[in-house]
Amino acid sequence: MKRVKVAIAGATGYGGVELVRTLSAHPGVELAYLSSESYAGKDISEVYPHLPPGLPTLQALDPQAAAQAGEVVFLGLPHGKAVEHAPRLLAAGCRVFDLSGDFRLKDAAAYPQWYGWEHQAPKLLAEAAYGLPELHRDDIRTARLVACAGCYCTGSLLVLAPALRAGLISPEGIILDAKSGVSGAGRTSLKLDFHYPEANEDLCAYKVAGHQHTPEIEQEASLLAGSPVRLTFTPHLAPMTRGILVTAYGRLTREVDTAGALEVYRDFYRGEQFVRVLTDTLPHTRSVAGSNYAHISVRVDRRTGTLVMLGAVCNLGKGQALQAVQCLNLALGLPEETAIAQPAYYP
Repeated sequence: MKRVKVAIAGATGYGGVELVRTLSAHPGVELAYLSSESYAGKDISEVYPHLPPGLPTLQALDPQAAAQAGEVVFLGLPHGKAVEHAPRLLAAGCRVFDLSGDFRLKDAAAYPQWYGWEHQAPKLLAEAAYGLPELHRDDIRTARLVACAGCYCTGSLLVLAPALRAGLISPEGIILDAKSGVSGAGRTSLKLDFHYPEANEDLCAYKVAGHQHTPEIEQEASLLAGSPVRLTFTPHLAPMTRGILVTAYGRLTREVDTAGALEVYRDFYRGEQFVRVLTDTLPHTRSVAGSNYAHISVRVDRRTGTLVMLGAVCNLGKGQALQAVQCLNLALGLPEETAIAQPAYYP
């Protein structure tokens, strides 16, 4: 198997180090460049002793050096930073996989409202493939630029997709209630809310009616429904390291029981190795921790005419780094499960 040289910008963040761990064991990849602003000059195995020795020394990000070293570049940078570097990397002939939100929205005018800054490369938004393989597999295969889906968005869209595509629920009035582990905030966040004594033994909502993933979910949900979707999305911070649990509520458009709704979901995800539709049990975050799997189930509340949709993903796995590797495998023409077929760790 030909090995592709890969560069990772932001290799010591939570998503970046998960990429390093996974790609260091990928048979089709050679890690050729790793950047870190905090640990430049260090061996990454000094920073993270669980990683193998012999990987490239960490250095401050130099897009030209990254492009020279890697045919493929992963950008594990904060929102608003990837857009500064992606155009130059693409011009140098690299394929770019961005883990931030910088290229996920198709409407450049949405960025000032939801992210607080003007988009510097609006022409690339139309070109970027949305990096959720179960929904955009063909686009990802040929794209120069892949905007890897966000963790909340991955969980929410995988939960909503079968019902919206089948017209099983109305596109109006959808409610998403989602909980995330603290690692979703990233490694360098110094906000008080994410300190252990503040987050432990607590559960709270945040960014109510204003989270930046809202337009991303609505954009993709509208494509699935074939009509505009406006929904209410409320994220919560849960006292756990990893995990996303989404509970969604939609108004049923026709008479169906739980068995019938589950069949719709099984049909939609038939052949998808990383999405498991659970019948008799409900999704748990610990059942997908550290993996690229999504667990989904549904229940019909016939009394209120509501479809209750539930899903769990690992925010750093299927919600970020491992899904990005799944996208890479598609782009390289490799089996999608290459290097990412490991089950969740337990307990």
